[in-house]
Amino acid sequence: MRRLVRRHHRLLAALLLCAAAGLAVQALSPAPLSTVPVVVAAEDLPAGTVLSAAHLAVHAHPAAAGPAGSTAVPADLLGRRLASALRAGSPVLDTSLVGPGLLTGSPPGTVAVPVRPADPSTVQLVNPGQLVDIVLSSGNGFEQPAASTVLARSVPVLWKADGATAAAGLLDSTPSAGLVVVAASPAEATALASSSSRGQVYLVLVG
Repeated sequence: MRRLVRRHHRLLAALLLCAAAGLAVQALSPAPLSTVPVVVAAEDLPAGTVLSAAHLAVHAHPAAAGPAGSTAVPADLLGRRLASALRAGSPVLDTSLVGPGLLTGSPPGTVAVPVRPADPSTVQLVNPGQLVDIVLSSGNGFEQPAASTVLARSVPVLWKADGATAAAGLLDSTPSAGLVVVAASPAEATALASSSSRGQVYLVLVG
Protein backbone atom coordinates (compact mmCIF):
# COMPACT_ATOMS: atom_id res chain seq x y z
CA MET A 1 0.00 0.00 0.00
CA ARG A 2 2.81 2.40 0.91
CA ARG A 3 4.58 1.61 -2.34
CA LEU A 4 1.32 2.22 -4.26
CA VAL A 5 0.75 5.53 -2.50
CA ARG A 6 4.34 6.68 -3.18
CA ARG A 7 4.00 5.73 -6.83
CA HIS A 8 0.71 7.66 -7.33
CA HIS A 9 1.03 10.38 -4.69
CA ARG A 10 0.66 13.16 -7.24
CA LEU A 11 -2.54 11.68 -8.67
CA LEU A 12 -3.95 11.10 -5.19
CA ALA A 13 -3.11 14.67 -4.18
CA ALA A 14 -4.89 15.99 -7.26
CA LEU A 15 -7.97 13.87 -6.52
CA LEU A 16 -8.08 15.06 -2.91
CA LEU A 17 -7.72 18.67 -4.06
CA CYS A 18 -10.61 18.27 -6.50
CA ALA A 19 -12.75 16.68 -3.81
CA ALA A 20 -12.02 19.54 -1.40
CA ALA A 21 -12.85 22.11 -4.08
CA GLY A 22 -16.12 20.36 -4.85
CA LEU A 23 -17.12 20.35 -1.19
CA ALA A 24 -16.27 24.05 -0.90
CA VAL A 25 -18.35 24.94 -3.95
CA GLN A 26 -21.27 22.91 -2.62
CA ALA A 27 -21.06 24.62 0.76
CA LEU A 28 -20.97 28.10 -0.79
CA SER A 29 -23.70 27.51 -3.39
CA PRO A 30 -27.02 29.18 -2.53
CA ALA A 31 -30.00 27.02 -1.64
CA PRO A 32 -32.52 26.36 -4.43
CA LEU A 33 -34.74 29.40 -4.94
CA SER A 34 -38.19 29.06 -3.38
CA THR A 35 -40.99 30.15 -5.72
CA VAL A 36 -44.73 30.73 -5.57
CA PRO A 37 -47.28 30.63 -8.44
CA VAL A 38 -48.63 34.02 -9.56
CA VAL A 39 -51.29 34.72 -12.19
CA VAL A 40 -49.98 37.04 -14.91
CA ALA A 41 -51.25 38.48 -18.19
CA ALA A 42 -50.68 35.98 -20.99
CA GLU A 43 -50.50 38.81 -23.55
CA ASP A 44 -50.67 42.60 -23.72
CA LEU A 45 -54.14 43.53 -22.43
CA PRO A 46 -55.82 46.94 -22.79
CA ALA A 47 -57.72 48.64 -19.99
CA GLY A 48 -61.35 47.51 -19.86
CA THR A 49 -60.61 43.89 -20.84
CA VAL A 50 -63.00 41.41 -19.23
CA LEU A 51 -60.65 38.61 -18.22
CA SER A 52 -61.06 35.09 -19.60
CA ALA A 53 -58.89 31.99 -19.25
CA ALA A 54 -57.12 32.84 -22.52
CA HIS A 55 -55.92 36.14 -21.06
CA LEU A 56 -54.20 34.55 -18.06
CA ALA A 57 -51.15 32.39 -17.34
CA VAL A 58 -49.40 31.20 -14.18
CA HIS A 59 -45.70 31.97 -13.69
CA ALA A 60 -43.36 31.11 -10.84
CA HIS A 61 -42.16 34.12 -8.84
CA PRO A 62 -39.54 34.18 -6.06
CA ALA A 63 -41.38 33.58 -2.79
CA ALA A 64 -39.62 36.50 -1.11
CA ALA A 65 -40.71 38.87 -3.90
CA GLY A 66 -44.23 37.61 -4.49
CA PRO A 67 -46.27 40.72 -5.33
CA ALA A 68 -48.87 41.78 -2.77
CA GLY A 69 -52.43 41.63 -4.05
CA SER A 70 -51.71 38.81 -6.51
CA THR A 71 -53.40 35.41 -6.75
CA ALA A 72 -52.30 31.91 -7.73
CA VAL A 73 -55.74 30.84 -8.99
CA PRO A 74 -56.82 32.08 -12.46
CA ALA A 75 -60.46 31.21 -11.70
CA ASP A 76 -60.47 34.01 -9.09
CA LEU A 77 -60.07 36.57 -11.88
CA LEU A 78 -62.42 35.28 -14.56
CA GLY A 79 -65.04 37.87 -15.53
CA ARG A 80 -63.23 40.73 -13.76
CA ARG A 81 -62.50 43.93 -15.71
CA LEU A 82 -59.06 45.51 -16.00
CA ALA A 83 -58.83 49.07 -14.75
CA SER A 84 -55.48 49.64 -16.48
CA ALA A 85 -53.47 48.12 -19.30
CA LEU A 86 -51.13 45.21 -18.56
CA ARG A 87 -48.04 44.07 -20.42
CA ALA A 88 -47.62 40.34 -21.10
CA GLY A 89 -46.08 38.70 -18.02
CA SER A 90 -47.24 41.41 -15.60
CA PRO A 91 -48.92 40.09 -12.42
CA VAL A 92 -52.67 40.74 -12.25
CA LEU A 93 -53.07 42.55 -8.92
CA ASP A 94 -56.17 43.68 -7.06
CA THR A 95 -55.17 47.24 -7.99
CA SER A 96 -55.32 46.23 -11.67
CA LEU A 97 -59.05 45.47 -11.49
CA VAL A 98 -62.23 47.50 -11.29
CA GLY A 99 -63.39 47.07 -7.70
CA PRO A 100 -62.39 47.92 -4.12
CA GLY A 101 -58.73 47.23 -4.88
CA LEU A 102 -58.60 50.50 -6.79
CA LEU A 103 -58.64 52.33 -3.45
CA THR A 104 -55.48 50.62 -2.17
CA GLY A 105 -53.22 53.25 -0.58
CA SER A 106 -55.91 55.96 -0.52
CA PRO A 107 -56.50 57.94 2.69
CA PRO A 108 -58.87 56.27 5.20
CA GLY A 109 -62.51 56.92 4.37
CA THR A 110 -61.90 57.44 0.66
CA VAL A 111 -64.65 56.00 -1.54
CA ALA A 112 -64.92 55.21 -5.25
CA VAL A 113 -67.64 57.26 -6.94
CA PRO A 114 -68.96 56.77 -10.50
CA VAL A 115 -69.47 60.05 -12.36
CA ARG A 116 -71.15 60.52 -15.75
CA PRO A 117 -70.00 63.76 -17.44
CA ALA A 118 -72.50 65.75 -19.49
CA ASP A 119 -70.18 65.40 -22.50
CA PRO A 120 -69.23 61.68 -22.77
CA SER A 121 -66.43 62.48 -25.23
CA THR A 122 -64.43 64.08 -22.41
CA VAL A 123 -63.98 60.59 -20.91
CA GLN A 124 -61.53 59.87 -23.74
CA LEU A 125 -59.29 62.70 -22.47
CA VAL A 126 -58.68 61.16 -19.05
CA ASN A 127 -56.78 58.09 -17.91
CA PRO A 128 -56.41 56.36 -14.53
CA GLY A 129 -54.21 58.50 -12.32
CA GLN A 130 -55.23 61.79 -13.95
CA LEU A 131 -56.37 64.45 -11.46
CA VAL A 132 -59.62 66.26 -12.24
CA ASP A 133 -61.86 68.92 -10.78
CA ILE A 134 -65.55 68.03 -11.02
CA VAL A 135 -67.77 71.03 -11.74
CA LEU A 136 -71.57 71.21 -11.62
CA SER A 137 -73.20 73.68 -13.99
CA SER A 138 -76.78 74.54 -13.08
CA GLY A 139 -79.40 76.93 -14.37
CA ASN A 140 -80.09 77.91 -17.97
CA GLY A 141 -79.32 81.62 -17.92
CA PHE A 142 -82.98 82.50 -18.49
CA GLU A 143 -85.57 81.39 -15.97
CA GLN A 144 -82.81 80.08 -13.71
CA PRO A 145 -79.54 81.96 -13.24
CA ALA A 146 -76.53 80.04 -14.55
CA ALA A 147 -74.08 78.97 -11.87
CA SER A 148 -71.06 76.70 -11.56
CA THR A 149 -69.99 74.89 -8.41
CA VAL A 150 -66.85 72.86 -7.85
CA LEU A 151 -67.97 69.60 -6.24
CA ALA A 152 -64.53 67.98 -5.92
CA ARG A 153 -61.01 69.27 -6.43
CA SER A 154 -58.00 67.31 -7.70
CA VAL A 155 -59.56 63.89 -7.29
CA PRO A 156 -57.75 61.00 -9.06
CA VAL A 157 -59.45 59.02 -11.79
CA LEU A 158 -59.46 55.33 -10.85
CA TRP A 159 -61.10 53.91 -13.97
CA LYS A 160 -62.83 55.02 -17.15
CA ALA A 161 -65.30 53.19 -19.36
CA ASP A 162 -63.97 51.66 -22.55
CA GLY A 163 -67.24 51.75 -24.45
CA ALA A 164 -70.78 50.54 -24.00
CA THR A 165 -70.45 47.25 -22.12
CA ALA A 166 -71.34 46.65 -18.53
CA ALA A 167 -68.60 46.54 -15.93
CA ALA A 168 -68.32 43.79 -13.37
CA GLY A 169 -67.92 44.21 -9.63
CA LEU A 170 -67.90 47.87 -8.65
CA LEU A 171 -70.26 49.02 -11.42
CA ASP A 172 -72.41 45.85 -11.40
CA SER A 173 -74.73 45.79 -14.43
CA THR A 174 -75.03 49.57 -14.97
CA PRO A 175 -74.20 50.54 -18.58
CA SER A 176 -70.70 51.94 -18.35
CA ALA A 177 -70.51 54.11 -21.45
CA GLY A 178 -69.37 57.61 -20.55
CA LEU A 179 -68.56 56.78 -16.94
CA VAL A 180 -65.46 57.51 -14.92
CA VAL A 181 -64.76 56.36 -11.38
CA VAL A 182 -62.94 58.77 -9.06
CA ALA A 183 -61.58 58.52 -5.54
CA ALA A 184 -63.35 61.04 -3.32
CA SER A 185 -63.77 61.96 0.32
CA PRO A 186 -67.13 61.15 1.97
CA ALA A 187 -68.18 64.82 1.72
CA GLU A 188 -67.29 64.98 -1.96
CA ALA A 189 -69.05 61.66 -2.57
CA THR A 190 -72.26 63.05 -1.06
CA ALA A 191 -72.14 66.06 -3.37
CA LEU A 192 -71.37 63.92 -6.42
CA ALA A 193 -74.07 61.35 -5.73
CA SER A 194 -76.90 63.73 -6.58
CA SER A 195 -75.06 65.95 -9.05
CA SER A 196 -76.63 64.61 -12.23
CA SER A 197 -80.12 65.52 -11.01
CA ARG A 198 -79.09 69.13 -10.26
CA GLY A 199 -77.43 70.07 -13.52
CA GLN A 200 -74.64 69.09 -15.89
CA VAL A 201 -71.37 67.63 -14.65
CA TYR A 202 -68.04 68.48 -16.28
CA LEU A 203 -64.49 67.23 -15.77
CA VAL A 204 -61.63 69.73 -15.69
CA LEU A 205 -58.14 68.24 -16.03
CA VAL A 206 -55.65 69.63 -13.51
CA GLY A 207 -51.93 69.17 -12.99
